[in-house]
Amino acid sequence: MQYAETLPLADGEVVLTFDDGPLPKYSNRILEILASHCVKATFFLVGRQAQANPEGVRKVRDAGHTVATHTQNHPGGMHLLPIERVQQEIDEGIASVSAALGDGTAPAPFFRVPGLARAESIEQYAVLKGAQVWSADFPADDWRPVSSSRVYELAMQRLEAKGKGILLLHDIQARTVAALPKIMQAMKARGYRIVHVVPATAELAATPTEPQQWRSRPQPENVATSTLAANSQFRFCREHDAARPLAVGFVLERRMADVVRSRQATHRRRSAAAAGALAPANAGTAAGRRQRPAGAGTKCLRVCSPS
Repeated sequence: MQYAETLPLADGEVVLTFDDGPLPKYSNRILEILASHCVKATFFLVGRQAQANPEGVRKVRDAGHTVATHTQNHPGGMHLLPIERVQQEIDEGIASVSAALGDGTAPAPFFRVPGLARAESIEQYAVLKGAQVWSADFPADDWRPVSSSRVYELAMQRLEAKGKGILLLHDIQARTVAALPKIMQAMKARGYRIVHVVPATAELAATPTEPQQWRSRPQPENVATSTLAANSQFRFCREHDAARPLAVGFVLERRMADVVRSRQATHRRRSAAAAGALAPANAGTAAGRRQRPAGAGTKCLRVCSPS
């Protein structure tokens, strides 16, 4: 949504992300729904929520999801804050989530700015902390006062328009809990694959990728840019039902090196333009080509091999 780069996903691959938790009333239901579909997601947790609900943080970790951070207090207009406040929000958010994990480990080095209010000062400090800044490829507007059916419609319309990408949801909303089962069922029926993003390890070397795999659209001209240092590694794990055909079975690790970020128009104008450009799904074209038999059974198979 904000950058000229996105994750190097294959067509039909989706990364699920949830912001602002944990909030037990809704986060626990989100975890149950994901477990029932044998998929994993990335949770960008708020520090003060982690302090209030440390057990919720551990539930996310123990269920095998990626625990990432989203500042301490989720300040609005973070891009307008003085750098000292920015640093405090990032540092305290990491510290609070680490404390809630309670096992001496730190969260994944993935960070999302509240409201996607990016600024070079925020990104530069995240780099110094060894963190990779995440945006999203499309939201479902579940933070707005809309119905759960509208959340479902937007998620699928925008996914069909792009064909792959990072979906932004929130695990603190009743409408998201209500919409998620239908979203998951529709993704499965249309042949999409959920990709789990985790930090790379010393045991698995990063899988080489070509720079063009990271490009979400052509680089705009006359746009201010900055370059992020090579500070983050991760790998993709494809989750499959054991009874379904195994179309993709590999780990993709990538060292983020010299990623060129592009400054564009404001988030509100971008979001409005993206929403206005949406086209309804065409089941006879791309969606139809992605379909495959549903198959029976619910046993989960994680495929994480270097081939």
